[in-house]
Amino acid sequence: MNPQKRHEIFSRFQTNNPHPTTELNYDSTFELLISVILSAQATDVGVNKATAKLYPIANTPEAIYALGEEGLKHYIKTIGLFNSKAANVIKACKMLIELHDSEVPEDRAALEALPGVGRKTANVVLNTALGHPTMAVDTHIFRLSNRTRIAPGKNVVEVEKKLLKFIPAEFMQDAHHWLILHGRYTCIARKPRCGSCIIEDLCEFKDKNLD
Repeated sequence: MNPQKRHEIFSRFQTNNPHPTTELNYDSTFELLISVILSAQATDVGVNKATAKLYPIANTPEAIYALGEEGLKHYIKTIGLFNSKAANVIKACKMLIELHDSEVPEDRAALEALPGVGRKTANVVLNTALGHPTMAVDTHIFRLSNRTRIAPGKNVVEVEKKLLKFIPAEFMQDAHHWLILHGRYTCIARKPRCGSCIIEDLCEFKDKNLD
């Protein structure tokens, strides 16, 4: 795919949705961090339902740490893998309190050192809450990047590096959200909705579904 085509793709995304953001509900960088940890192999809707009850009660590292694992499980038991997530969140809160003055660090290595935080989670926090031009590649973005040929790659790190290289700088800040929303609602896994896609004429997917 040539640079002109990529520029037009992101130009259309921008025109269609000038101010995209995450579908996770949060009011602080810490809340976003916890929500992203909880969202692994879970839906944003499911996470939002749980945090709508949790955050009014506890939305700081100290408050959640004070709940303990069992107390936290009460609020997140509707989310998949809640046992391991509760353990990770409590450990992460302890580290934030002891190592970072209860603040979410802006450093990638420090973020990835937190239990339950991998490269994708760190990128989401850095981009969405802290304004860094990073690219978090989830299953939706990995699929879309390969299918459209915007940034084909064999694994998520390869796709991430290509997206950071190929996406024009003017679109980089919002690119993660445009791609994830497009993958979630239009370029879906089993039967992409090519007939209603705003970039269908630019996409290089050979087996388009134009129904």
